[in-house]
Amino acid sequence: MDRSRDGIRGGRIRAALRYIRDGGASTDGLPTRVLAEIDDRERRAEQLIGWVQLSVVLFFSTLYAIAPRAEGGSGENFVPITLAAYFAFTLFRLLLSYRITMPGWFLVISIIVDVMLLCGLIFSFHIQYHQSAAFYLKAPTILYFFFFISLRALRFDPRYVLTSGIISAVGWLALVVFAVVYDMGDMHITRNYVEYMTSNSILIGAEIDKIITILGVTGILSLALFRGRQVLFDATQSHAAAEDLKRFFAPDVASSITGSDHRPAAGHGETRDAGILFLDVRSFTKTAETMPPEAVMQVLGHYQDVALGVIQRHGGQIDKYMGDGILATFGAVQPSETYAADAMRAVCETLATLDSEEANFAALGWRGTFSVGGGVACGPVTVGVVGARDRLEFTVIGNAVNLAAKLESANKRQVTRAMVDAASFDLAKAQGFEGFALGKRRGLAVAGLSRPLDVVVLV
Repeated sequence: MDRSRDGIRGGRIRAALRYIRDGGASTDGLPTRVLAEIDDRERRAEQLIGWVQLSVVLFFSTLYAIAPRAEGGSGENFVPITLAAYFAFTLFRLLLSYRITMPGWFLVISIIVDVMLLCGLIFSFHIQYHQSAAFYLKAPTILYFFFFISLRALRFDPRYVLTSGIISAVGWLALVVFAVVYDMGDMHITRNYVEYMTSNSILIGAEIDKIITILGVTGILSLALFRGRQVLFDATQSHAAAEDLKRFFAPDVASSITGSDHRPAAGHGETRDAGILFLDVRSFTKTAETMPPEAVMQVLGHYQDVALGVIQRHGGQIDKYMGDGILATFGAVQPSETYAADAMRAVCETLATLDSEEANFAALGWRGTFSVGGGVACGPVTVGVVGARDRLEFTVIGNAVNLAAKLESANKRQVTRAMVDAASFDLAKAQGFEGFALGKRRGLAVAGLSRPLDVVVLV
């Protein structure tokens, strides 16, 4: 039983040490692109740290240059040398951060250099002012240890805060030990606080308090970063997911989902007047069967890319790609006063642009004429989320959607390329559409509709 308990305890200790070694949250299971973004954020954090350090050293160099000199310091002054060395090293590290991703060992070395320069500066005070070594223990310059520790928090990696804090504590302990074991002269260890404050005596409790404070601040900041690092990973992954979402949805749709005050759920939607455009490639399945799959995908990608550019130029959004079919909306996601006119302009320009790409489609391997048909209808549609539980889809629903698809299909029988119902055409004219009708079909029987419909041929 005791061995079992010891084994469990040992496992927990090893897990805790791994947790500290890895900086908290594990990156196991994160996609490579998310890891790349995290690395980029940390690289930019190192650049920010470099700029902050450079700004600080320039500020204190300027302050040192213009401030009156403290009296009583007739010995060697190491401040200019220390500031110059720190400036040179900081500038080197900043320039390096823009050229490479600095490895962990270099960052540890840079932390050691920072602390050593600070400790060396503090140590020099008793030489400059001809005092015993205990003199430098009262220097307020110790506060800069906290600056170096907190500066590391900008990276959101607790390991470097821990490293900075531990090295700072060790550095100060070394200064204390030197002061204690060095030739004491008139200096001695005291327990009298007044004597400690008014002489070169050493109060061991005060030095322990300083080390405890350094380690305490380090521990608190590290704990915050251990918790915050998981938030960073989650936020980075969520950001990557949101960026991916924008590639699957129109930007306005993605923004409406990610920026919603409520979690998207099936059954939520809004009704708006919108224009609906449906596009479909003629004889796509039959022609695709005679082509290599990779060539089919290249043709499909080029067709969708061309159509997307035209549709977006006219204020439309792609609702979905359905193989070689494209369903686009105008005024559905974002209300528009010219949704009908925009849809008419888009279908006319899309077909004309695709016709001009005939040579490119042939070069990609398409056999024959690349012909696309379109149908447009306008009217009230419901814009929202459909689906169940964890499988949802953002889409538009309404009679205009069904009518646009049926009109596109009717092109085949009528030997036309783009048709719109007469009511939608008149609405588009009222909204500023300047195109003209190639013909009108009154009382046309459209498959799937219960009664004849007046339609206008656009192309």
